Amino acid sequence: MAARQTKFIKGLQEALVRIENKTYGICRVTGQLIPKERLRAVPHATTSIEGKLKEQSMR
Repeated sequence: MAARQTKFIKGLQEALVRIENKTYGICRVTGQLIPKERLRAVPHATTSIEGKLKEQSMR
């Protein structure tokens, strides 16, 4: 459980860096904005649902 929380905190810290860099909320796969609903559910998200599906289909 501690490892899971550490990973979550690291994700939030990386999200803060993206806010400073003005790249927060932009999907790293599609380059489009991540919907607010997704960011509310997963504040450290780096991909939209569409981007995540594309990423998984490439594997």
